[in-house]
Amino acid sequence: MNDSSGNPLTRVRGAYSSAADSIRDRWSGAPSWARWVVYVVLIVLALFLPADGIGSFMSPYTDWPTLLFFPIGGYILLGIGLNVVVGQAGLLDLGYVAFFAIGGYAMAVFGVKFGWSFWEILLVGIALSALSGIILGAPTLRLRGDYLAIVTLGFGEIVRITANNTNYIGGPNGIGGIPHPPSLSEWTIPDNGLFDALGIGGVQPFKYGALDGKPYYYLMVLVIVVAIIFVKRLENSRVGRAWASIREDEDAAELMGVPTFKFKLAAFAIGAAIGGGTGVVYASQAVSIIPTNFPFILSATILAAVVLGGSGNLPGVILGSFLVAWIPERIRGLQEYRVLVFGGVLVLLMVFRPEGLLPSRRRKAELQEGSGGMGSMGAEVAGPATVAAGEVGE
Repeated sequence: MNDSSGNPLTRVRGAYSSAADSIRDRWSGAPSWARWVVYVVLIVLALFLPADGIGSFMSPYTDWPTLLFFPIGGYILLGIGLNVVVGQAGLLDLGYVAFFAIGGYAMAVFGVKFGWSFWEILLVGIALSALSGIILGAPTLRLRGDYLAIVTLGFGEIVRITANNTNYIGGPNGIGGIPHPPSLSEWTIPDNGLFDALGIGGVQPFKYGALDGKPYYYLMVLVIVVAIIFVKRLENSRVGRAWASIREDEDAAELMGVPTFKFKLAAFAIGAAIGGGTGVVYASQAVSIIPTNFPFILSATILAAVVLGGSGNLPGVILGSFLVAWIPERIRGLQEYRVLVFGGVLVLLMVFRPEGLLPSRRRKAELQEGSGGMGSMGAEVAGPATVAAGEVGE
């Protein structure tokens, strides 16, 4: 038998896993006040991210505050929503971009044609997207694995093609003149030494216009924080435990009395609502949207971000979404080789960490057992238990 302990890649993986487990153990044993201090510090750091000094390194080719708003902030919020469906409930959704489009067109239609304000449309867009998730899920969630993936992919394409062929919403030309969110205040961050050094002095964080991307980034941070709180509370509740049981073994969960269809439908609706909210916020800054803003590749990209970061683990999903959104912009100077390098980076990351950069312990255990950590989605990975069973069969 070959000893793989001498493999450098295996040693690096082991060291990374040990460090991650040590940090996770310390975090789980930390008192609640210490956790809240960390949460507040992270939010404060997020508010200072648009600083010019940070942007000069992180995004030398693109306006950094605008990049932070979208794609980085948008991908993170979409990743949080898709993680509810994929990471927590174990349902493969390849048409998630449809809910993003529904939210965006809700902002465009109600803002341009009816004159509604952003905050009214945000609530309506979330409700419409959740309703769309229920409409999609009700007849299809009895399917599993590849069949469910094909149906959701078709739904995403139906929404895009319908938007492209509907004259009321502009057809292929889309809708322009989308109103910005109403400015909440003219308050300006003091232009003193500290704030000026950080690059945010003189910024009006609650005044939304066409040029400054920082207020939209702060709005996105607010929506992300609300989504994280909502999803984490669900994860630690009876609903989250039901999703975990469905992901691991749906048949066993149903035999134990879990109403699997109801909880899968709830996961679809909640994930769709978060995707729709992202679309509303995105459209409020974009001024105009067209059907090509919502291609299938966006669904695949967000799914890749969830898997890369660590499906089922919220910090990992946030990290994966950040990397998938940021890396292509950081290497934009490579021009035609940019996509090739980006793909190579993703391949290396998945070779180094096939379970994700920050996986949950439950997902790591599922991968070792060969289930892939996503239920019967066709993501089965041959782990030690699977290999051993095959050897016994032979």
